[in-house]
Amino acid sequence: MKDRLKWIDDFGFLGETASGHSLVMDGGIEHGGRNRGARPMELLLHGAAGCMAYDIIAILKNKKKDVRDLWIEIDKTQAESSPKVYTTINFHIVITGVNVDNEAVENAIKLASEKYCSASIMLSKTAKMSYTYEIRVHE
Repeated sequence: MKDRLKWIDDFGFLGETASGHSLVMDGGIEHGGRNRGARPMELLLHGAAGCMAYDIIAILKNKKKDVRDLWIEIDKTQAESSPKVYTTINFHIVITGVNVDNEAVENAIKLASEKYCSASIMLSKTAKMSYTYEIRVHE
């Protein structure tokens, strides 16, 4: 199966992924959409964050780190005029776990951002990427 995108109406679209999943995209009401789904540019950011999270968790688990929770807060800026590409993106990674240390997290972020996460590496071609993190001890 190929990835497909179907126009629904106005600025609404239904995406079908090659792995068989669906997603809805739409524009904001202020731009003629109906606000029924995520904006395409939001999905681009979330795809990169998901890719980073996936890789970080895989790397930490491979190092026998007991990760209990992870989320990524995304701060970004876009160019003022079209094309409104992202110019800066910061992923703030919050990890909760047992025996999770700075060295392991820094290594996981470095490997994910420089070697494994194709999405964030691709975005780094137009945006200045930065990565911050905090570790919370699971009690």
